[in-house]
Parts: sequence; C-alpha cells; structure tokens
Amino acid sequence: MEYGGYLFVHFTGESEAGEQIYFSVSKDGLHWTDLNNGQPVITSKICEMGVRDPFILRNRLDNRFYIISTDLRIASGKGWGVAQYEGSRNLMVCSSENLTDWTEIEAVEVGIDGAGCVWAPEAVYDEKKGEYLVFWASMVKNDGDSEHKQRIYSSYTKNFKDFSRPELYIERENHVIDTTILEWKGVYYRFSKDETTKNIIADKSENVKEGPFIRLNCPNVESIFGVEGPEGFKFNDREEWCLMVDRFAEGKGYLPLVTRDMSSGEFRVLKPEEYDMGMTKKRHGSVLNITAEEYDRLAAKYGIKEV
Repeated sequence: MEYGGYLFVHFTGESEAGEQIYFSVSKDGLHWTDLNNGQPVITSKICEMGVRDPFILRNRLDNRFYIISTDLRIASGKGWGVAQYEGSRNLMVCSSENLTDWTEIEAVEVGIDGAGCVWAPEAVYDEKKGEYLVFWASMVKNDGDSEHKQRIYSSYTKNFKDFSRPELYIERENHVIDTTILEWKGVYYRFSKDETTKNIIADKSENVKEGPFIRLNCPNVESIFGVEGPEGFKFNDREEWCLMVDRFAEGKGYLPLVTRDMSSGEFRVLKPEEYDMGMTKKRHGSVLNITAEEYDRLAAKYGIKEV
C-alpha cells in the first residue's frame, strides 16, 4: 500500500469536551492540521461519558479501521483516585470501513477481577500467532502485594469483539503504564512509561508476547521526564521512525524524536522549528499511515482548520 499522509487521533485534556476523540492530519508527519474545526469527531455517550488515549489501527484481518480507547472522563469530577482504584474495566471500541463513517462506541469488559482500571489500550499484530495482541495498564493488588500496583495486561483478538482471557504482560519494580509497540525488521520495540519516575523506558524482543525482552538504552528518550503516552510511526517516504512523547507535566503536548535505526536506541529530539503540532493541544493518542485518497476523504468530510 502506498501511503501519502498521516492521521493523528487524540484527546486534548481534562476540559468539558477534551476527553473525546479528535482527528488531525499531516502530509509529512511533522506538521499537523486539525479536522472538524478543532472539535471532537467521535464522542462517548455511554459508561463514563469520555474516551481518552485513543489508538487507531488498520486491521489486516478484516480490512476495517478500529479505535480502542480508555473509558474515562476526569472532567466529571470523580478524581484520579477513583479513576485508578474504582474505575472502568471497559475497553471502548468503534470501527469504520473508510475512516469517515464510524460505528457507535461499544464497551467491552476486559479487565481482570479486582483491577482498578483499564488504561491506554493499544494493539500490535503478532506475526507468529496471526492475531492482535491488545495490551493496557491496570491497577491491581495481587496476593502478596502490600499495595496496589500498575501493571500491563494483555489479551488476543481478531475482531476486537472477542478477547482471550487477560494475562500479565509487563511487570517492573516500579508502576508501569502507557505502552506502545513498534515492529521493525522482525523485532518488536516496546516503549513504556515508568509511572514512578515519569519517563519512558524501552526494551525489545523477536517474540512480542513471550519475549524475552532486553532493555534498550535510549539516553535521549530516558532523560526526558514528566512525559507519558509514547507513540510512534514510520515515515512514509524514508527509512526513519518518529517517536512522540506527551509532555503532560509541562502542559506542552507532544514532542517528536526521530531515528533511522531503532535498534541503536539513538533518537534525536526535534527542534521547535522542525515541527508544528497544530492549534489544538494533542494529548495521548496515536498515528496511522494513510493513503492520499484517505487523506483527501478525511479533509472533504471534516474540513481542515489551518495552522
């Protein structure tokens, strides 16, 4: 498939309408324009009445597009404590054949018994198994734990309706949330937020589910603190990858870093003049490579708010 643009799905913050799904597009992956006049494209009318951390994918098994997201709305006023320890265990799912006509959001409970939340779900295609590995963060207190802890759990699916029994996927000494996985040359690279130190840690393996995963030293990534929501994509026109991190602590939105060799762990932080994230602040989301036809269809349906 020949790609000619990029679609960025995201939310904008804990405001009245910020915890819904917004669309932005780009021709080069670095300069973004907002769709739908900077207003939400998809809104939740069920469960917690909010959808955050949206992840979009092109399902190679049924040729549909899926967005999975967190059932959460902090603007409702319940607070982060309730969200973590007594929050929703639902995975929010909607789909489309063309990126412009979306099904209503449906809730699928995937959280294990006793989980306090299901946060920031994402998915990666497991080449060996032929299914999608879906993974998310849950606050859980297991037998022997002195307190609850954020861990990453996972489940397999083909259709994003039926999911296998959740299993523990990532546990570290510190709390871990917000994981994204990029596959390059048969190797899966995981980037996760250390929820204790508030920076991004990377590891890699040739087996996305079973591992073993080896720590990848990424000094320019690890040295940025106060970030979350790592997301990445390959540029359409060259052998170069972009990793973005959400600077939540400073309220600055996403910062792009680039590399030509993911295995090296060497990422260059882009200068402000090298990118433009558009008029709306973009919080934890994801980027999909799209064709020129898909780009034009999105622009025609939702309109473009110029930078």
